[in-house]
Amino acid sequence: MTQAPVFGFIGLGDMGLPMARRLLATGHPVVAWNRSPGKVQTLVAEGAEAAATPADVMARANLIGMCLTSHETVEAVGWGPDGLFSASAVPAGRVIVDFSTGAADAARHFAARTAEAGAGWLDCPVSGGVPAAEAGKLILFAGGDAEHVAQAAPLLEAVGQRTSHMGPSGSGQMTKICNQMMVACNMLAMAEAIALARKAGVAVERLPEALRGGFADSTPFQIFGPRMAGHQFEPRLGAISLMGKDAGLAAGVAAEVGATTPLLDRVRELYARIADTPGVATDEDLSKVIALFEPIGDR
Repeated sequence: MTQAPVFGFIGLGDMGLPMARRLLATGHPVVAWNRSPGKVQTLVAEGAEAAATPADVMARANLIGMCLTSHETVEAVGWGPDGLFSASAVPAGRVIVDFSTGAADAARHFAARTAEAGAGWLDCPVSGGVPAAEAGKLILFAGGDAEHVAQAAPLLEAVGQRTSHMGPSGSGQMTKICNQMMVACNMLAMAEAIALARKAGVAVERLPEALRGGFADSTPFQIFGPRMAGHQFEPRLGAISLMGKDAGLAAGVAAEVGATTPLLDRVRELYARIADTPGVATDEDLSKVIALFEPIGDR
């Protein structure tokens, strides 16, 4: 008999909170933990159960999703004090789905340690941003065993519109790194073009609609283009610092495999300049990269 899913979720940030809400919408129990307890209480008010620790999530949920800022944080939550695997034995049938973006070698390491404990691990980073997370229409890239992808299907289907099983452990993260290379470059290209258009007297608030459906169009442009054009940066839909981190992961892979990435190298330099750019901080919304090309407030 197939065990009815009890969902666990760890990490209730910009992406994690709407993902956890999609799990609640399935009607199955959701057990949640976050380093900042206030966000857990927000979800509890909507029907979730609070967990005292990540170990408590492991004890109570058989399908567990995580959405954290880095693979270093994933390791701490998984194997640190009171972590997912801190108990002497892991209940049978557990599958952990790591929606975080991190290094592929870290994902392979986590999968091996999880297998030793008798559980399943998928590296399954996502694409689509906060709007797709809110709608349950994320695009998922899974790395790991096919049997674990099948076991995790109720969790994956609750948060995403499509899951691509890319291969063994680490394959999901490698796919996401390719995705982030293109997004990191695209965000700066959009900002540069909007700043140029404004200087040239173009009605930049009309650009997203004017370019819709053409070769220059993209989902990020339709989401972030109006924000850049109007210098409207709230609510945050993704942090500049995380995009810079992901570009660094891509550069690390490029160095490892001997790939030539001159565009990525320049993009990383520009993201690094954000910290010294007036009117913008690295924890602010991605659309604020336009500050690299024009003063914030000049409209």
